[in-house]
Amino acid sequence: MTTDTLDPFAPIRARLTTIGRAVPVGRIAALDGTGFSVEGLSGAARLGDDIRYRDGAGRLARAEVVRLDRAGLRAMPFGPSAGLALGAEVQAGGPPAIGPDLGWIGRVVDPFGAPLDGRPLPGGPPRPVGAVPPPAAARRPMGARLTTGIAVLDTMLPLVAGQRIGLFAGSGVGKSTLLGQLARRLDGDVRVLTLVGERGRELADFVRDTLGAEGMARTVIVAATADMPASTRRRAAFSAMTVAEYFRDQGACVAFFCDSVTRLAEAHREIALGAGEGAELRGHPASLTPLLANLAERAGPGTGAQGDITAVMSVLVAGSDMDEPVADIVRGQLDGHVVLSRAIAESGRFPAVDVLRSVSRALPAAATREENALIAEVRRLLGVMDRSELMVSSGLYDRGSSPDIDRAIALVPRLEEVFTRTGLASPQEAFALVAQQLGRGYAG
Repeated sequence: MTTDTLDPFAPIRARLTTIGRAVPVGRIAALDGTGFSVEGLSGAARLGDDIRYRDGAGRLARAEVVRLDRAGLRAMPFGPSAGLALGAEVQAGGPPAIGPDLGWIGRVVDPFGAPLDGRPLPGGPPRPVGAVPPPAAARRPMGARLTTGIAVLDTMLPLVAGQRIGLFAGSGVGKSTLLGQLARRLDGDVRVLTLVGERGRELADFVRDTLGAEGMARTVIVAATADMPASTRRRAAFSAMTVAEYFRDQGACVAFFCDSVTRLAEAHREIALGAGEGAELRGHPASLTPLLANLAERAGPGTGAQGDITAVMSVLVAGSDMDEPVADIVRGQLDGHVVLSRAIAESGRFPAVDVLRSVSRALPAAATREENALIAEVRRLLGVMDRSELMVSSGLYDRGSSPDIDRAIALVPRLEEVFTRTGLASPQEAFALVAQQLGRGYAG
């Protein structure tokens, strides 16, 4: 038996040896509306680290290091900077971390792991917010098909475990509604939802009306509302991914939702420009691409005994321009994209999914041979209708001139009615409805 075994204080002594006896201190050297510069910490802090200081009211506050040079560092606060003065003391805080816990399920927290509902919140061992993705070569392939209960997705655009998809839409075409439907219905053990830059009223509405008590029973929400500083809004998405990784590492199948990547990109742009980076991608900094790639790559299939993180990320597309920088970057990083159409929404069909412009990279593996044949037939009919729609609607087409167009005219409206169906029990039920409209049998 060793001496340590006999000494009940040995673990405490071991812990004490890891605690630093001195904390590096710097002083605020310059201030402006977006942040402040600090002298004396450039050798003790790293890019992305937290630093701590007392705000104008004397409360302990934090900021993020966004630029370093030999003269000092630049930091952007996570809260108001009013009342700060030159010479104020700043301490190094180290890499950002939060401590997720099973007790977080059913709760709404901020990007630092503090409760937003006023009730005590348990905490686990700290996990780094800036974690790296699992090794690419060690990851499993994407898993089994998941049930969304939404007919158009369960048939034409299937989602599988570990897949990462984007919801691309302009404002007011049902993006948030569809995201909410997926958050309620998508298969999984745990759901982690981050609301980045959301209006405070809509956060409350989402918790109360969209998810409800049943949806919240399996959900953790990490939120940073629109009035919070850019650094806090950006941190929300990565803190939420850290929570998802905590559950994934316990073997859970996690559904991760981000609303929205566009507001995350806007927050990052504000930070990057304040740190002196140029705007090279039509107003966005070049660092946006690796930032979004890190978030996307941290989701996906796990390794070994880990579970999976299936990610659904919404992208607000200004003017339906799918080639604007954020949409173009995200589309290339994900495993599929679902495009919502304003024209379809204005016709009253919801979810307003434009099947021809949408892609699921889970196909053809996610469907059976029979189902892939049905998908191909429906896409062919939609394509025929899309190419001939102007001619048909203007009265220039004579029935009987083309069997393909006649068949599309007869069947596409019925297929589109199927696509509006929600609450279905399984993809097989949805495929059976599609096959019925096509006049085919379906073995399931």
